[in-house]
Amino acid sequence: MGIVVLTMKASVIEMFLVLLVTGIHSNKEMTKIKRPKFNVPQINCDVKAGKIINPEFVVKCPAGCQDPKYHVYGTDVYASYSSVCAAAVHSGVLDNSGGKILVRKVAGQSGYTGSYSNGVQSLSLPRWRESFIISEGKPPKGVTYPSALTYSSPKSQAAKAGETTKAYQKPSVPGTTAEPVTLMQAPGTTLVKATHTTLPKPSLSAGSTTSSPRLQPVGHRSWDLDLWSTITSSQNSPRGNSGFVPKEELSTQPLEPISQGDPNCKVDLSFLIDGSASIGKRRFRIQKQFLADIAQALDIGPAGPLMGVVQYSDNPATQFNLKTHMNSQDLKAAIEKITQRGGLSNVGRAISFVTKNFFSKANGNRGSAPNVAVVMVDGWPTDKVEEASRVARESGINIFFITIEGAVENEKQYVMESNFANKAVCRTNGFYSLSVQSWFSLHKIVQPLVKRVCDTERLACSKTCFNSADIGFVIDGSSSVGTGNFRTVLQFVANLSKEFEISDTDTRIGAVQYTYEQRLEFGFDAYSTKPDILNAIKSVGYWSGGTSTGAAISFALEQLFKKSKPNKRKLMILITDGRSYDDIRIPAMAAHHKGVITYAIGVAWAAQDELDIIASYPAKDHAFFVDEFDHLYKSVPKVIQNICTEFNSRPRN
Repeated sequence: MGIVVLTMKASVIEMFLVLLVTGIHSNKEMTKIKRPKFNVPQINCDVKAGKIINPEFVVKCPAGCQDPKYHVYGTDVYASYSSVCAAAVHSGVLDNSGGKILVRKVAGQSGYTGSYSNGVQSLSLPRWRESFIISEGKPPKGVTYPSALTYSSPKSQAAKAGETTKAYQKPSVPGTTAEPVTLMQAPGTTLVKATHTTLPKPSLSAGSTTSSPRLQPVGHRSWDLDLWSTITSSQNSPRGNSGFVPKEELSTQPLEPISQGDPNCKVDLSFLIDGSASIGKRRFRIQKQFLADIAQALDIGPAGPLMGVVQYSDNPATQFNLKTHMNSQDLKAAIEKITQRGGLSNVGRAISFVTKNFFSKANGNRGSAPNVAVVMVDGWPTDKVEEASRVARESGINIFFITIEGAVENEKQYVMESNFANKAVCRTNGFYSLSVQSWFSLHKIVQPLVKRVCDTERLACSKTCFNSADIGFVIDGSSSVGTGNFRTVLQFVANLSKEFEISDTDTRIGAVQYTYEQRLEFGFDAYSTKPDILNAIKSVGYWSGGTSTGAAISFALEQLFKKSKPNKRKLMILITDGRSYDDIRIPAMAAHHKGVITYAIGVAWAAQDELDIIASYPAKDHAFFVDEFDHLYKSVPKVIQNICTEFNSRPRN
């Protein structure tokens, strides 16, 4: 009997175990039904993160994305203009064989630093509106991602063939309710304001009360108010979109995001900052913040403004030159690192230093951009500035003075040089000098100063005697000159032309040859480079004939100087070897009346009285005589000197 009971108990246990195992298998099958298989979207190497609307997604990259033709911007945190898959290789999450990655959008950064990593060279970028970070393509537990991506423009050819586009849905977590996703800011980075130039202003909605910018699904009408205010405030800033502000990636035209600088503000800029002991640490910090604000307002870059800093005290020292930092972000970081030197406020010594050393080709001076020096003075200088500033102005440096907390009436007895700012600046009309009553008001002049230094049409000191004239040569080709001497005259013309900076915007050269008749050899707009001008002079053929100098002057006024630019100084250099057959008085008076500065060069049989009539007043500075053609070269330095002396003697008001 006992044996039968044991057998029955064993049967019951066996049946229980069978039912248990069957239930487990059944649950597994049910689980499989509830969790459909996740198909990872595939993209090609050239797909950029900014083209994908989803703020977080998993994708599969192909092999070969290490190729340098796929551009990457940044390190660890990448600008959304970057190739997603190339950035994954750069970050080390993938190698060149491809694979799955998890991509998460974060806020735009104020700067991206390029680096070489894992066989990929990433590039630097001043700023971009959106970023992304990459991690391994294993979704967090309980989170699923869409099998199809949503693109911001017509379907990218780089997407997997046959892939469908659908409205974006946030990755779902079981037991939670989907809601808009807030763009996140990467740790230790700076948020950049969003910019957009074509979106219609949204209407208010009851749901628009959150203070965080929200990414809305495609076609969503409700906008977050803070996001809208960020967009419109960027559009309505005093200087517009200062700095690099790229267009939306919704544009059908691809854009290269690297800022080359604002071409409407192409200047080479030096700030001379006060590092004397009298300024104190607090005001020195305010001064540095002012420089940083200027750097932010300017769109620094090789095609726009470049900026360096010189700190003065007992002696001046260059903190960094024009070519050290090529974007605003790097420039601001360098400004932050400047430390105060202490000592006196020797401004004159600093201006001389800048004139001799700062604006050199080795320091990044471009030659084609105006040179601007902004001098910041706390109170007043401890040395004289007038002579150093005169030399700087004559070197083509546009000097601005910012005087902060200048001397009050009972302090003026301590000022070494009264009215020092007006003695220094390019013009005494208020354009080049700003006076600030308090260091705490310094920030108010950021925009006015930026506007002035960028107004290249008004930077008068950039115009020197070598780059600001239309020079017309009127050459005697009469029979008395002869072929050999005519070549000597042409060499004299070439030697004078070599001394000037020649281009469409600088000095221009034209030439007329005359006998009884007149011939325009080439006009001011014919050649715009020095080699071309010298070749044109060399190619002038000897004409031979009589000497009608008066008619030649009238012809030059009509055919040459009538086409001179309004903002150019007009210089006529006439070379003759004899007395004119016609009257020269009326044509000479007409030239003087029209503002043409005339130099008369006589050779051999030229009449001195006629040279004095032709030449501008005073004749002793504008009329020259040499007894032989072979001695013409000796007068070149004197002619150049007188041209520059006349230019530099003009009043500065």
